[in-house]
Amino acid sequence: MESAKTEEEKKEIACVQVPVSARRTAPPSFLAAMALPFDCIGQIMTEKDLPGFAEGSSEGPRAIFDFGDPVYGTYSMGSHSIWIERAKGNPKGHPEMPYTLEIACSLLKNAAVCWMTVAGDDQALKEFEGTAVTLDGDAFAQLVPSTAFDKKPGS
Repeated sequence: MESAKTEEEKKEIACVQVPVSARRTAPPSFLAAMALPFDCIGQIMTEKDLPGFAEGSSEGPRAIFDFGDPVYGTYSMGSHSIWIERAKGNPKGHPEMPYTLEIACSLLKNAAVCWMTVAGDDQALKEFEGTAVTLDGDAFAQLVPSTAFDKKPGS
């Protein structure tokens, strides 16, 4: 809450739910799903709000890791648009320890959602991307398709 600059940001932080989180110890990796219910914040978010929500959702890891050179993408899962970011980095002061931050966000009927990982190796990243998800009742076999970061023509 200390990082919140406005009353609106404080309200959003208080409304965030984390229904799922998991850690792995060797090498250390973390994943979480976060939701921001629209009825709690008193407004409906739009797709233009997703990058800001994602940035706020990844604030914790960004405080203890140096991430750089982010790559962004968008893709669809049924009727849902997904915004995604991937950045490489390391714990502050430990450049010898490579990590990948990946965060994928979308809008559901009643909430904005993000899934995030700080993966310590390629296997942890692969497991995160291969996680099955359900969006407003529609099931998908994996969260992140292999084409998520492909450049679209004209982009």
